[in-house]
Amino acid sequence: MELKFDMSKTYAIALEGGGARGAYQVGAWRALAENGVKIEAVAGSSVGALNGAMMAMEDLGGAERLWNEMRFSRVMDVDDDTMQKLFGGKFLEIDIKHISSSIKRIVKDGGFDVTPLRELIATSVDYERIKNSAIKLYICTHSVTDRKGLELDAQTLDENELCDMLLASAYFPAFKHEKLGGKMYTDGGVSNVLPLSPLVSRGYKNIIAIRLYGLGVEKKIKIPKDTKVVEISPKRDLGSMLNFNAESCRRNYKLGYFDGMRLLYDLSGEKYYIDRTLSEKEAYEILKQAVAVKKDPEISLRKLHEDILKLSKASGSKGDYYDVFIALLEKAAEDSKISDLSIYTDAGLLQKVLLKKSGII
Repeated sequence: MELKFDMSKTYAIALEGGGARGAYQVGAWRALAENGVKIEAVAGSSVGALNGAMMAMEDLGGAERLWNEMRFSRVMDVDDDTMQKLFGGKFLEIDIKHISSSIKRIVKDGGFDVTPLRELIATSVDYERIKNSAIKLYICTHSVTDRKGLELDAQTLDENELCDMLLASAYFPAFKHEKLGGKMYTDGGVSNVLPLSPLVSRGYKNIIAIRLYGLGVEKKIKIPKDTKVVEISPKRDLGSMLNFNAESCRRNYKLGYFDGMRLLYDLSGEKYYIDRTLSEKEAYEILKQAVAVKKDPEISLRKLHEDILKLSKASGSKGDYYDVFIALLEKAAEDSKISDLSIYTDAGLLQKVLLKKSGII
């Protein structure tokens, strides 16, 4: 494969809020790191702030361990088994008395107790590494007391303030809120779920936004003409923002990694990750053969084009012949139950589909 990304530049990273979907960002970070993308700053909102702290520490391994070992009780004071059954739809297996008393306690307390999250931040974040890092960290949260969003430079905070503001940024509305430094805060997504503004306002010109599509307000911001923002974003559902199930987190990590690779190598496909090796002419010839074999080897050119046009509309493709070919190839690969968490060449995936359909594999 050939890198299609401009590696001569240094990038700032915007990490969107999205709760349990945060593993996706770490997977994308792995793709960036593997390929040598240089990072000079990171801004995070909600879970993006915690991931951003790990990025400022340049501790990719620590971030991967954190999400690989993630479970509900590492964020909230809850029973993992009960929460897994709840999010897994296994309602008949849940102890009704236990869940009922838990709900009453949560309502009485004003939300889920996030003491475990505070402890997770305290044990995962190294203040000195952030303070002395060459990668600048900006944290977005919302001050309920002052009724305004905050964009904080982490290197200006003391150790207690840093941990408090990382917690404040992640104060999801369903969580129990407590005063931090005498003030009340809530999730950064309330006023700035996609933290581009801390980076744009400070003059960063090359920005990679790693999206989670979490709940919140996307702060309106004018992007200067000399500033370029590109996105790594999921094309598939990442699940509930409160589903801190380990299996779900590991899946999202993999999706983040491959979507990161999609950006860096300009991979084709919607669900699959396809490295283009065929020309549009070659894709057209494959489509011709497919239609002719299915319909009539002696099909007229006009009828052939009409049938390819029908295939284009049926596949939802609005591009050229290559795009139609890829859309149909993905559908065939999905029907053949070929794994979508891998990178294939277009010719390689076609060969795999044909072998599957022939029963050879």
